[in-house]
Amino acid sequence: MSGQTNALASSSFNESIYEFDYNLICDYFSNTERQGPGSPEITLKALSFIDNLTDKSLIADIGCGTGGQTMTLAGSVQGQITGLDLCPDFIRIFNRNAERLGLQNRVRGRVGSMDNLPFGKEELDLIWSEGAIYHIGFERGLNEWREFLKPGGYVAVSEVSWFTEKRPAEISDFWMEAYPEVDTIPRKIAQIQKAGYIPVASFVLPENCWTEHYYIPQISVRELFLKKYAGNKAAEGFVAFERYEEGLYYRYKEFYGYVFYIAKKIGL
Repeated sequence: MSGQTNALASSSFNESIYEFDYNLICDYFSNTERQGPGSPEITLKALSFIDNLTDKSLIADIGCGTGGQTMTLAGSVQGQITGLDLCPDFIRIFNRNAERLGLQNRVRGRVGSMDNLPFGKEELDLIWSEGAIYHIGFERGLNEWREFLKPGGYVAVSEVSWFTEKRPAEISDFWMEAYPEVDTIPRKIAQIQKAGYIPVASFVLPENCWTEHYYIPQISVRELFLKKYAGNKAAEGFVAFERYEEGLYYRYKEFYGYVFYIAKKIGL
């Protein structure tokens, strides 16, 4: 990381990703298969903890992005899957991918907000959300989404979590500013129970979910993005932010990462 970028980091990266133009963020991540850490293998591992899905099951992938994980799900379950995301470009790519894979009859993306889900009460068998529940907040998402699940339905989400009780100030300050709900795994599990679910499983995403499947693919994306927005200070600032975040991961990956949490709605 250059000295110039370090200076930029110390002066402006106390702000979260939300400070950047939403259209720029959508354009940038429209060119990546995944919009957060993960992998097909991890999606299938999380799915392995979920029982009783059939061709009649109704599944929602909330904050689906362009649908990388959704298409993996669709290859292993036969139910109807709705992908929901606020970014129209993501949904356009999502539906194009579903058609390319011949899944359009049971996999469909639609533009919508995770704080106003377009589903009926107790309609869904499974709510999926990889790396996206933080947009609404972990506890709020668990509580508000619960009403859309059938009794015995499942929720499966990946969420940034601390691996240790103590961590260096730089990474602690970064995440507490970006997402104050970041917490340890035991506290996240306690929040799941409090929200009315039975914790079924939790596991840490391996390092390759961050490197091979998230950061490395962004190298070429950044080059094209900066060419497209040459001279655009906001675009340059966003790329610098992404590089800074990546650098933090490589320096402090033993202290935090994504954790998959799978839970079952208690039928009360």
